Amino acid sequence: MDIFFDFEKPILTLEKKLRELREIEESDGVDFKDEIKTLEKKLEKLVQETYSKLTTWQRVQLSRHPNRPYTLDYIEALFPDFIELHGDRTFGDDGALIGGTATMKIDNDTVPVMIIGHQKGRTTKQKVERNFGMARPEGYRKAMRLFDIAERFRLPIITFIDTPGAYPGMDAEERGQSQAIAESIRAMFALTVPTCAIVIGEGGSGGALAIGIGNCVLMQEFSTYSVISPESCASILYSDSTQAERAADRLKMTPKDLHGMKLVDAVIPEPNGGAHRDWKAAFESMRTSLEKNFGPWIKKGGSQTIKDARMEKFRNMGSFALETMT
Repeated sequence: MDIFFDFEKPILTLEKKLRELREIEESDGVDFKDEIKTLEKKLEKLVQETYSKLTTWQRVQLSRHPNRPYTLDYIEALFPDFIELHGDRTFGDDGALIGGTATMKIDNDTVPVMIIGHQKGRTTKQKVERNFGMARPEGYRKAMRLFDIAERFRLPIITFIDTPGAYPGMDAEERGQSQAIAESIRAMFALTVPTCAIVIGEGGSGGALAIGIGNCVLMQEFSTYSVISPESCASILYSDSTQAERAADRLKMTPKDLHGMKLVDAVIPEPNGGAHRDWKAAFESMRTSLEKNFGPWIKKGGSQTIKDARMEKFRNMGSFALETMT
């Protein structure tokens, strides 16, 4: 079943016509090459026009698209030798946040790395098992355990961020959710190995920031990154969650906004129409961006300088100068 948003309906209608023409051509042997070629050009133009004029709220919807590639999809495509590591050695294993070791190519070298990321589910069963990508304290404590392993074995760290936020349930709060998030942020600042954080979908609140302290911070073109979801923001600012679209504009949560404010280092281009429309192209774009933006950090190796650069990067965010009145 096709999953689409209202603004995508004209595209879906045109795609349906194209499929029907191709099926008729194949089954009945009728030559529709000219008609198909015309429709393909029309479709390409429509997709380009539609996704180049999206509102902030439409971008929020795309960042949550259920057909977008998730962390495990990128791992399978880019890190086929990934070995997952489980558990926080305190309470249990959290399926909403996964991690393990892998290797990646940098120029002609094969470099061992640590991969950590949020993971959502696609089927109802998977969504429940992954808790919709909302990690509990044991998830962030597992991340900290993997940070420690990476530090000891000098492994560069890559994190994939895709969560509406950390799980706010009572059981999570009872096990120290806020403390786990704070300790995870502190642990990332203390690392002397290079770190790269990539927002591939939703980057929501402290649940995202807990694994988002990178020497290199990247965002995919149709991802979002914010201190709070538009719905929650609207409930607070306007006492009305239906004002989410209005709140989204105020939050400045798109890659363009955040890159302009120097909160992220680069925007990873997505295929025409978004990553959900062409996974293969999205994987290649991710591979290219990783090599370009994180490769130089990996080549520097681990050192106190890496740690200091990361600290300085985040300290400079939001800095301002006071003008002296005369």
